[in-house]
This record gives sequence, C-alpha cells and structure tokens, in this order.
Amino acid sequence: MSSSFFKSFYITFAFLISLIMFLSCFFGPSILESSYYSPDVTSEYLWPTPGYTTINSYFGKRVSPTAGASNYHKGIDIGAPQGSSFIAICNGKITFTGFLGGGGYTITLSSNNMKITYCHVSPSYIVKIGDIVKQGEIIGYVGPKNVYGVPRKPI
Repeated sequence: MSSSFFKSFYITFAFLISLIMFLSCFFGPSILESSYYSPDVTSEYLWPTPGYTTINSYFGKRVSPTAGASNYHKGIDIGAPQGSSFIAICNGKITFTGFLGGGGYTITLSSNNMKITYCHVSPSYIVKIGDIVKQGEIIGYVGPKNVYGVPRKPI
C-alpha cells in the first residue's frame, strides 16, 4: 500500500513540475517582454504620448513601410491619432522646430548631452526654438499622416 501511495505521489509531483515548466515556457517570456517595453517602467523620463502606448515600429532594422525609405529605423513609432498631445519626457530646451525630411514636421528637445526628436508633429507649433520646457509639459500635437507641398531645403 505504501508503494502505491509513493507512486501516485511521485506521478502527481512530476505532473505539477511539468505543468509549471510548461506554463513558464509559454507565458514567462511574454510577461518579461511586455514589461521591458512598457511605458510604465520606472525611470527618470516620462512616456511621450499619454494614453497611447502601442509601438508600431521599433528602433533598428525593419522592412521599409514605403518604397525608397531606409530599412534602418532611427526611432520608435508610437501609434496615436492626429491631434493627440505629446509631452516633454524631461526638462530641457527646444532647439529645433521645422521640417526634417522623412521625419516630417519635427520638434527637438535638448537636455544635457541628449537630443529627443519628436517627428510627424503638427506644423501648428506651440513651442519655439529657445523655449525652456518642464517635464510633462505639452509641447505639441501629433500631425497628419501625409504631408504635401513642403519645399525641399537647398542642397
């Protein structure tokens, strides 16, 4: 009788260990990945688009979304509808506002030795070069998806 007890205990124990390993293999990585890219991760910087956290395109090598575009992406694209506000992720100074080729209308925020560039913004700027902004302050709005009629800079 004690032999059958140990045998059933061993089978139950082995089943539980197998179940735990199975669940950790399939659900563990997704939990880790989502927390890695989550804007809720504690840092000294804020997430630039309050209420919008979906990253549509990551930094680095990618398949070009348009013909002739580079397949190396120099930023991240956060999905937010036109007109949504974006904020200063840190304290700093506005050092550029204007059209910047593939980035469309752009705002650059400089802080210490770092530049944060917000691309595809509305051309109706609410900040200007030289403005000092505080972390969390609204500095612009998401612009239109397509921009037409912008003259190129002289080469």
